[in-house]
Order: sequence, then C-alpha cells, then structure tokens
Amino acid sequence: MPKDREPYACGLEAAVDVVGGKWKPMILWALHSGTTLRFGELKRHIVGVSEKVLSQQLRELESDGVVHREVYREVPPKVEYSLTALGESLNTALMPLGLWGDQHMQQVVANKAAADGKADSAA
Repeated sequence: MPKDREPYACGLEAAVDVVGGKWKPMILWALHSGTTLRFGELKRHIVGVSEKVLSQQLRELESDGVVHREVYREVPPKVEYSLTALGESLNTALMPLGLWGDQHMQQVVANKAAADGKADSAA
C-alpha cells in the first residue's frame, strides 16, 4: 500500500492488494501445502513468467508477509521460498476461486473467443 494512501476501505481491497496481478496467485498455488521451492523450481512451475517479474513478485509477497525467503549461506548460494501461515490462509481463501475457474473454464474460454471475434469483425 502506498504511504500516501489511507488505510484500506474494505477487506477485499486489502486482499486484492496482496494477491493482485497475473503471477501472484500462481506463485501462491505453486507453494501450496508446505511446499518449499527454489527460484528455478518456481519458474518451471509458472509457465510464461520472466525471471525479472518472478523475482519482483516474490519480493512483494515477502514484504506482505505471505512468502518466506530462506537464504542458505553456502557456495553456490541457495535460496528457498515457502508460504508463511498468512500465505497458507490466503491460499485457502483462493481455493474456491480455483474451483470456480475449473468449473467454468470452458465457458470463459468460449466467451473470450466470441468477444475476440466481435472485435475482429468490428475492425
């Protein structure tokens, strides 16, 4: 939350601030159920994300207290990521959203294809 803003108006605003964006929910899902992953493993789980964006999103999730970053002082350096208790509870809250997506994925894809077709014919 920017420093010049008032506190959140509602809980949904706070939740969206933490999990908002294309990649954060995917990061949280990859780290589900106590999974600990290194950066490269996370990148392999999240198809399409760049290293720069993944690194940035992980830093934001860490600063929000949702992801824990463990640095092992060894050669070569080893860094592992896992969910905090706050992150686990957020993942639990995201589960119904994932189920909704599973149940309605075909309809969402069809609607997007229809909308794209309308946009192409209007151009």
